[in-house]
Amino acid sequence: MNDDADDPPAAWHQWHEHRVATVSAPYGPLALTGTFWLADYSEGRIPAVPGQWRTIDGGVALTAAPEDSLHLDGEPFTGDAVLAADEGSPAHARLSAGRMRLVVIRREREWAVRVFDPAARTRRAFAGIEATPYDPAFVLPGRFRPYGEERTVQVENADGRARGLGLGGELSFPFEGVEHTLQVAVDEQDGSLWAVFGDATGGRSSYRFRFLKPGAPQRDGSITVDFNRAQLPPCAFADHFICPFPPPGNTLPFEVAAGERRLKNALATGN
Repeated sequence: MNDDADDPPAAWHQWHEHRVATVSAPYGPLALTGTFWLADYSEGRIPAVPGQWRTIDGGVALTAAPEDSLHLDGEPFTGDAVLAADEGSPAHARLSAGRMRLVVIRREREWAVRVFDPAARTRRAFAGIEATPYDPAFVLPGRFRPYGEERTVQVENADGRARGLGLGGELSFPFEGVEHTLQVAVDEQDGSLWAVFGDATGGRSSYRFRFLKPGAPQRDGSITVDFNRAQLPPCAFADHFICPFPPPGNTLPFEVAAGERRLKNALATGN
C-alpha cells in the first residue's frame, strides 16, 4: 500500500474506496431504517420492532415472546433481559431479528432502539459517493489550541431537536492567505479531532454540511488539515441519524471543493 508521503492521490483513492465499502456494507449507515425513542412508546410496543421495551435505571428492559423470533448473543431469546447501549458496530449488535440488527443507543439520558436492515431501500439504491479527486491545494498546515476545559454548545440536530455538542478546542489553518478557525471535539481515548463544518458549497454542489476527522495533533499542536478527506455525515445516507449541525462559527466563507460531496443516487436528501 502506498502511504500519503509516497503517493497522496493513490492513498486518497484507497481511502475513498474504503469509505464506499464501509457505508454500503450490510450493516453500514445505508442500512438504518429507523431510530425509535422509547419515551415515545409508553406502552412498550414499537411498530415493526419485535419485543416489549421500557427504560429502567441503568439501561433498557426487553421482554420477548417466542413469536418475536429474537436472538440475543447469537442464541434464541425469550423472557427478560436488561440491555446497555451498544458500543460497537451494528453488525455485532447483541440483538437480532432475522437479518435485522437491533441496536440500543443512549443520547443525553434518552434511550432508543435503532434498526439496521440489509434490505433497506437506501442501500439497494446506492450508486456511490460523489467525491472530488485529490487536490493538494486543500492540504493545509493546521494548529490545535485546546480550551482549558470542554465546552458544550446546544446545536440543532438533523431530527430537528437541539442537543449538546462537546467541544475541546479550536483548529486553525490558512487558506488563500486568510486564517480560519473551526471548533472541534476531542476524542477522550486517542486525542483525535472531529469537526462539523459547513462551507460555501453546502446545499449547492455538496451536502449541507460535512465532517472532518484529521486525526490527533502533535505535542506542539501542529496537525495537517486535509479537506480531501472531508466526509458526508451519517444522515446523508439515512434520514434516521441525528447528526449535529455545525456549531456557531463553523461555516467557512469559502468553497471547500474537495472530499466527499454528496450521494450519487436519487434518494439523497438535504441538498
